[in-house]
This record gives sequence, C-alpha cells and structure tokens, in this order.
Amino acid sequence: MRRKEALPELLAPAGDFECLVAAVSAGADAVYIGAKQFSARAFAKNFSLEEVDRACAFCHLHGVKLYVTLNVLESTSELSDSLELARKLYSFGVDALICADLGFIRAVRRAIPELEIHASTQMSVHNSEGALEAYKLGCSRVVLARELSENDMRLTVLNSPIECEIFLHGALCVSHSGQCLFSSLVGARSGNRGECAQPCRLSYNKDKYPLSLKDLSLAMHIPALCEMGVASLKIEGRMKAPHYVYTVTKIYRRLLDENRVATPYEMEELRRAFSRSGFTDGYFKDKYSGMTGIRMQSDIDATRAELKQDFIPQRKAVRARAVFKLSEPSTLTLSINVKGREISVTAKGDAPEAAISSPLDKGGLFSRLSKMGNTYLSLAERDIDLVLDEGINMPIAKINALRREAAAMLEGYGRDNKYKEPIEYVERYTPPASK
Repeated sequence: MRRKEALPELLAPAGDFECLVAAVSAGADAVYIGAKQFSARAFAKNFSLEEVDRACAFCHLHGVKLYVTLNVLESTSELSDSLELARKLYSFGVDALICADLGFIRAVRRAIPELEIHASTQMSVHNSEGALEAYKLGCSRVVLARELSENDMRLTVLNSPIECEIFLHGALCVSHSGQCLFSSLVGARSGNRGECAQPCRLSYNKDKYPLSLKDLSLAMHIPALCEMGVASLKIEGRMKAPHYVYTVTKIYRRLLDENRVATPYEMEELRRAFSRSGFTDGYFKDKYSGMTGIRMQSDIDATRAELKQDFIPQRKAVRARAVFKLSEPSTLTLSINVKGREISVTAKGDAPEAAISSPLDKGGLFSRLSKMGNTYLSLAERDIDLVLDEGINMPIAKINALRREAAAMLEGYGRDNKYKEPIEYVERYTPPASK
C-alpha cells in the first residue's frame, strides 16, 4: 500500500524521557518507546507507566504520535499481565503498539479492538504475503525486515494491504530480524526476550570481527524512499543518548523536508553521533561486501567530542487571555496551535475583590501568569492578553492556582486526545496479468 503525497513519517527512538524531548525537538513525526516490561530492549532505561502517561501528553501537544513496543515473545503465564499493560497504555492514549508475538496480537485485537497494532520487525516479514498475514491478524502497519533490497522493498510496499515501515538508520543484526538465537545459546540471554548480549560484536579468529555489521544509513537514498511510498522511516537507537537521537533525527528531518540525499558534511555529522567504521547500505543496494565494522577509537573520540554539544529542550509556546474583573470569576484561557489545529482551555477561579491596599498591577500579573514551572509549556509575557479592572486585589496563591489549573487542563488535553493526521493512499497495486 503506497502512501500518497505526504512525506513518510519520521519515527525516532527514545530510551528515556530526555531522549523523547530530544526527538520531538529535532522534528520527529512520531516516537517509539518501551515500557518497563515486554520490550525488546530490556536494558534500555525504558518508561514507567507514569512516564508513558507524561510522554503521551508531551507528544500529543506537539502533534507527534507515540508508539510503545511490546515486542517480545510471551509465554501463556504472561498474557494476562501483558494484556493489562496494553489496556493501560490504551487508556493513556498511545497511538499504537509495536508487537511481535502472534498470540498476543490476536489477544489484543479481541480485548482492545480500537488499539492500533504495528507488526514488529521481529516478525521477520520479508514480502507482501507476510504483510498480508499481519493484515489478517489485525495489524495496520508492518515493520519490514532490514535485509530487503531496494527492489524487494518496492515490490513489497506496492503489493501490501497495509502500511510498510522500514529502518532508515542504526544498528543491524547479523542474523535475519527476529531469528537470532546466538545470545540465547551462548549466554542464556535471548534477543527475542529483549536481553541480547550482542556476541556478534565480539572478536573471533585472532581479533577479527567477522560478525559485527556496520550501522545502517540510507541517508543517500531519501528521494527513492519517498518515491516508493513507504509509510514510515524508522531510526534505531533506544539504547542511545539524547544527543544521538537529536542529531540523527534533525539531519533526517532536513533531508526529508528537502527531498535530497545527505551532503558529505551531514554524513560526517551522522558518523560523529555514532558509527562502526562508517555506515553500510549493503542490503538496500543488494551488495554485501564491506558490510562489517566495529567501534574504532576514531569513532569513539568523534562521539565524545560531539556529546559536548547539548540540544535545547523544546517547550510548546502558549498564548493566554486572562480576565480579572471586580466581583466576577477570574478566568485564564490558554491556547496552542498543533499542526494547524487551534486548541484552547479555560480555567475559572475566585472573583477579585476591591483592594484595600496594593491593588493588582499588570506587571505583577504578567510575571506570575507566565511561570509555567515543571510543565511542557512556555508562555511569554508578550503573548498574554490581560483584562484587568483597576483597584482590585486577589491573593497570590489563588492566582497561582488558576495558572496551574489552566496548565494542567491543557496538558490533560494532550493525554486525552490523539493527533490523527489524515493519510491518503493510492489503490493497492495489482501486477498485470501474464500473457
């Protein structure tokens, strides 16, 4: 199923809340995270339930979707707990689950039919028939295996009944996606349970590294990816630092918006963020020589130097209208724009009274109302429209309470409302009949 007109979604990773802020600040369209349980990156920091709730609010206020990975293989004894977790995630407003276990997917479809499911790359879908099976299970998207060539990828996208997501940048597994048992066999840590010890990164045969692959980068193929109609381009890296997430997402955001390949300088930026002897596009080009690589000292030194440059966390700019009139309930309306949609909430407070001394003044109110504190919001004094009667007063604590209530209402909107961008599709491709 080809995506029509709109650019592919840029999907960024986040192993913790700081990485999530970095991804959104850099221009991601969507972010994927893992909960503390049932995630294929068990050794990432991952998100508590409270943090997932916060993450939903933060993402949706910025017009960004949030996906949660529940992509390990599960035993029967775990199904009830994983389903309960899925119900909680749905109640928070997550936009989709990324899942790999066929039984769990079927159970979620029965228990929470409204919850969108993406078939994880751990399912090893290499063709449109595999995508069709994911569709029959109730998935709306399939994350294709990383081993596909450009031609195979193009044919799979054209002939699939659901969205196709591909990996754009990041670590590669030397085995086929979801099929590696190396870590499980040699160290009793299963990759399919999120505990891969990465034995493929170790040296074998006199300090040689025959199994360690370079990281993937398709930065030189952006126009082709846009043209073939993939729905989403995924950056790997839930174990990576915020700087990595910010740098890589920022560069790919620029390349997508300008529909071009990376410059040599941008490739060097990507290398400094993280690389293993550079990058590979071997699978995509169907040429497999020169795909192996390790973390060299030059790679490590470049990353350390780059880490000194911190990103600036992004808050959502808010506008306000505040009304303080004698003997009338005070009101504070906060408004934001989320990708063209105007969102407003209004909090009501106590009525001001006639001042005996020290009446309210505009400067003091501007200062108090603009303090957004520990929220995802920012309010400049110049963006406050203030209606204030002369000679009135109101306790400072009640003004602060009005501001906190309005901010909480606006952040609550982010929790309770998903941002759904309309997507148009061309008709499913049907190969011409053979003569």
